[in-house]
Amino acid sequence: MRISALLFVLPVLVAGCANVGLRQLQSNSKGPDEFGIQPVATLQEPANYTELPKPTPGGSNLTDRSAVAEGVKALGGTVGDPNGPIPASDGALVRHASRLGVSPDIRTTLAQTDADFRRRKARLTQYRIVPVDRYNQAYRRQALDAQAELRRWRGAGARTPSAPPAN
Repeated sequence: MRISALLFVLPVLVAGCANVGLRQLQSNSKGPDEFGIQPVATLQEPANYTELPKPTPGGSNLTDRSAVAEGVKALGGTVGDPNGPIPASDGALVRHASRLGVSPDIRTTLAQTDADFRRRKARLTQYRIVPVDRYNQAYRRQALDAQAELRRWRGAGARTPSAPPAN
């Protein structure tokens, strides 16, 4: 009896020691990864072979599609140089958003802060008997309760023309 109990408990304890990180984004499927397949545009013969761009290993191809460009176009925007000047139509918005100052290295600062936060949250939480979504546990205090915010804004007299559905 003790041996059968030990044979049952031992694998459970060993499986609980696995460190799978905060977010498990893996598929148990044996099929292809549908997010790894990228459709390409149809091949076209260039008008002049001497004016083709030089090949760049690891770079983009003339038939490669851009999800960002297609999304911007679908939403009615225009695709431009992301590092280019700000269009005049967006000038007022950018001035208002940057009125309190702009940090040029905000992305690297936030990435480092988030990595430190996740490292602190994962110190003693890697030992679990059953699989748990650690991402939601780590960021629980930073998440907004949509229904509570709706009640708060409506209580303050703010107009809320639409609201998220209650779970």
